[in-house]
Parts: sequence; C-alpha cells; structure tokens
Amino acid sequence: MTEDALKYEVLASDGAARRGRLHTAHGTAETPAFMTVGTAGTVKGLLPENVADTGAEIVLGNTYHLMLRPTAERIAELGGLHKFMNWNKPILTDSGGYQVMSLSELRKITEEGVAFRSHLDGSRHNLTPERAMDIQCLLDSNITMVLDECTPYPAEPDVAADSMRRSMRWAQRCKDAFIKRPGYGLFGIVQGSVYPDLRQESAEALQEIGFDGYAVGGLAVGEGQEVMFEVLDATMLHLTRERPRYLMGVGKPSDIVGAVQRGIDMFDCVLPTRWGRTGQGFTRRGPINIRNARHQTDPRPIDPDCGCKTCSSYSRAYVNHLVKANEMLGPILLTIHNLHYYQELMAGLRDAIEKGALDAFVSAFHRQQAAGDLPPL
Repeated sequence: MTEDALKYEVLASDGAARRGRLHTAHGTAETPAFMTVGTAGTVKGLLPENVADTGAEIVLGNTYHLMLRPTAERIAELGGLHKFMNWNKPILTDSGGYQVMSLSELRKITEEGVAFRSHLDGSRHNLTPERAMDIQCLLDSNITMVLDECTPYPAEPDVAADSMRRSMRWAQRCKDAFIKRPGYGLFGIVQGSVYPDLRQESAEALQEIGFDGYAVGGLAVGEGQEVMFEVLDATMLHLTRERPRYLMGVGKPSDIVGAVQRGIDMFDCVLPTRWGRTGQGFTRRGPINIRNARHQTDPRPIDPDCGCKTCSSYSRAYVNHLVKANEMLGPILLTIHNLHYYQELMAGLRDAIEKGALDAFVSAFHRQQAAGDLPPL
C-alpha cells in the first residue's frame, strides 16, 4: 500500500471473517460495513444527518446517474459530491457499468467501452474506462470503481470468459487513467459468472495489475444464495487478505451474514431503502409488511429491540396509517428504521468478530429470523 492510497487495517479475525478499518481522505469506515445507497446524490427521503444518525459511515453514489444529471462537471464546479450533497464522510462511486449494461436496447458494447442512449432524454454518450475514471475524479469519490461489464446470468462459459477478459482489459486501462491522491483509492472488480476457474483467472489478473481493494461483481443477479456462497468460497481463495473486499449489490441480511463469514468486508444494497418506500420493514424476527391489517391497531414499535428514532417514538399503527394514507412520512420512518437495522447488524457482526464469537452470533441471528414476527395482540 502506498502513501497515495487508502489505508486498510485488519484489527481482528474469526475464521475467514475480518474486523477492519478503512481510512480515507474524508474519515474512517469500520468494517464489515454496509454502504447506504445514495444513487443520485441523495438517500431518498432522508437528510444526510438522518443517514448519519442510523450509524452509516460511508455512502454510495452512481456514476451513470450523476454523469447524466446534473453532470460530473457541474458537481465539480460546485465543490465535489461531498459538498454538493452535504456529506462529509467517505463516498464510494459505482462506475455505472451495471446500469449501462441493463440498458439492453439502448447500448452497444465494444472494446473501447459502452456507447449508450440516456434513459432520460435519448442523448448519446460514450462511457470508456478513461471517462469513468475522469467522472469519478470530478465527483471526488474516495473509492473509485473500475468500469466493468456485468455479465448477464445465466451465461455460457465462453460468453462469461469473453466478458470477464474484456473487463480485465478495461481494469488495466482504469488503473492507467486513475489519478492517485492521498486518501483515495481504486477497486478492481472480479467477474466470471458462476465459474470458479474464471473467477480465479479474474482475481489473479486484477492482483497482477494491483488495486487498493477488490470487489466481487456479477452476483445477486438471479443465481440464488447457495450458488452465490459457492462462488464466494471459490473466489476468496484467490484474493489477498491485505486489501478490503467488497461484495457489490448484496443484499438481504442473511446474504450479508453469510458473506461476512466468508471474508467480505463491504456491502451495498438498495433493499433497506427500497423496501422502506414500499411499506416493508426489516426486524430481528424477519421482515414485516406494515400495510397488513394486523398492524393497524398495534401500539408497539416496528422492532421492540431497535433503538432507532422510528421505534423509539412511533407505533406500528401510526406507520401503518401513514403508509396507507400515502403520507410521505411513512416511507421516511420505515427507511430510517431499515437503515438503522442494517447498521446495527453490521455493528453486531464487528463486535462478534472482535470477541471471537461469530459462530454464536450467526446461530442467534438465524434463530431469531426463523421465529417470525411478534404474535398479534
């Protein structure tokens, strides 16, 4: 690790799981960490201080959305993404590859990069590895992600291999274009679909190039948890323990717990915010749908063991009323709760790793989740 990069230290371990600390130019993030998704420079419905109050130390922004609106150049003119969105803690930006790849009718992939039409107005754009680095530099993100091709699932081995190798060539171009600054870093992304040999080839290629951290991409795309864990088991064998490891776009609480056991340090997912906006809450006893009639007269909090502002001040009955009345406060309160739940889960995992008690924590987690919601009053 050079002085021009991020600093990552492993403070404790329990089996393959690690308890670490990531140092950036905008502060530290304790790991295992869940990164709250703020795709377009905002966590929907919440003020930045609301997000910080949940325990979040790092948020995620998205290159694709921000390059289209308001543009990376405008954000740079206004002082960078931290100042623009009033978030003075670390920011990671997704390269935009996943979003561009999903525009199947609007994009064309070549060796040079991806040519696509904006989903907003149909305007034409080219996203190359070099342009992805330029945009993320303009945004001033602490962790920059390489541009990669998110291989669709399922994919035949030859298709997955061609896609992965193109991503590795793009990764080298990203490394060449990345501007080193103290407290900023560049992560490579392992691809290779569900094929262990391709995952190994990808991991080894990225480490030969040399990055400040390594992400595992192309999972949680329909393969199921069992296959995802099998791919992680195979991939972790080939990733250095000296750098942070990030599982992109994952996931449900049980996904996160299982991935931490396998040595993953960082996560992001839209579930806690998206579910909050649709009336669903995460609890220690599993998910609930606050719209259900059983909650409309229930004076108890969403989760009696939760210390978030929603659970300390509002009842299930009230949140049920807000959501059914389409009042914006309902999704806001649920989003606050869900994000707090995720951050408390991460804090619990960190504490368990420090104490060498991860297996007991995981057993208790699954036992509570299987218990089901509180019995109706």
